[in-house]
Amino acid sequence: MSAPGRPKHESSPGEEVAKRLEGTTIAPGRPKHESSLGEEVAKRPEGTTIAPGRPKRESSSQLTDEQLRRLRAPARRERWTRLLSYFSPILLLALWELAAFAQIIDRRFFPAPSAIASTAWQMIASLELFRHIGATLQRVLVGYALGAIPGILIGLILGMSTPVRRVLAPVFAALYPVPKIAILPLILLIFGTGDASKYVVIAIGVFFLLFYNTMGGVIQTPQIYLDVARNAGASRLQAFRHIALPAALPNIFTGLKLAAGSSYIIIAAAEFLGARSGVGFFIWASWQTFAVSRMFVGIVVISAMGYFTLLALDLLERKLVPWAKH
Repeated sequence: MSAPGRPKHESSPGEEVAKRLEGTTIAPGRPKHESSLGEEVAKRPEGTTIAPGRPKRESSSQLTDEQLRRLRAPARRERWTRLLSYFSPILLLALWELAAFAQIIDRRFFPAPSAIASTAWQMIASLELFRHIGATLQRVLVGYALGAIPGILIGLILGMSTPVRRVLAPVFAALYPVPKIAILPLILLIFGTGDASKYVVIAIGVFFLLFYNTMGGVIQTPQIYLDVARNAGASRLQAFRHIALPAALPNIFTGLKLAAGSSYIIIAAAEFLGARSGVGFFIWASWQTFAVSRMFVGIVVISAMGYFTLLALDLLERKLVPWAKH
């Protein structure tokens, strides 16, 4: 007879659990499917260890010797290139010396580097070389400043003002192609054969290079920068100082470097005529007396002056324009 209120086919909860657990054992507090750490270690092959705190599966890829060689190749090429750049002038001088010694080249026109160095040492000992270098540097520096300052200022003004640029740009475009050496006789006629004529001819050559590079740098400034400054209430002077000038500085330094090289070219030609001192005069006087070794000394000296001037401008650019690419 069944108990009242319970269906006949239904068994009690205890009977149901007993049927499920018949023939099985459960460790207290641990599920059946979970094994202990000791059982897990026992299942591992003999001779293996588990590193604490490290994932079970760990793989590492080893680079082959060929892959390592390819990765190191660019650095190796860079070292060789740098080494060759240091020794290439020495190699050229050595080949020149050997060619002169073997009489492959005419020593009357191309004396050996050792003969040129001997002549230079004599001129250094007598202080004659320093007198010519000082005269040339003084003329270059004064003429360079006279041309660079107005060139930068006018370039900034025309770059920021479209109406002024439309009026004055054609005038500068017509004057720029005139060779500066071609007007040297006119400058000598007006300013005489003293240093003033040298200052003027250098200043004219420097002015146009700085003017066009500065104006181009300002014109290339993104217009949105100027619009934001104008909307923020910036005056024209503030926009000039904080936007136009910084944007044009990389181009300005490009113009300064080009103008430095042109200055030494112009002063050498200007000192050929109407000068009694300077490296250009020294080269010209050596040619007139057929002192070829002295002439080569002058050529090397003016080349070195230009090189060190460009190095100084590079250092100044890295200091003042750190955002530019070098």
